[in-house]
Amino acid sequence: MSMAPEDAQAPGLRDRLLPAARRASANAHSPYSGLKVGAALLTGDGSVISGCNVESASFGLTQCAERNALGTAIAEGVAPGSVTALLVYLPGDRPLPPCGACRQVMLELLAPGAQVLSVCDGDGFHRWDVEDLLPGAFTGLPRDD
Repeated sequence: MSMAPEDAQAPGLRDRLLPAARRASANAHSPYSGLKVGAALLTGDGSVISGCNVESASFGLTQCAERNALGTAIAEGVAPGSVTALLVYLPGDRPLPPCGACRQVMLELLAPGAQVLSVCDGDGFHRWDVEDLLPGAFTGLPRDD
């Protein structure tokens, strides 16, 4: 997987989504990892929806910020495939790439070509096209149409 360099579009997305992701990270429930992750996404109509990580003692039940934001978007009526960007924020000096589960869900719910950004308080910054996050992704079972 390669991380795309910052481009002309990324700073605008970062400026638009980072405040919402920072606010969400302050609400994270992270008693086990101590990582207060926030995420914010941009819908096709320009709305910004955020989410934070919510940890559980049964670690498999933990919900990452990215999936929380996407689930909230779906619950609010955002159509799958209409989210054009998602930003993940982690306080500190190192950006955090999405986990495998989030990569799969993002591939299924973000628009083709959507930008995924990972930022922190320091200079660290990564940007990917959603398709680059999970090469050879599972896209569902073959259908008999």
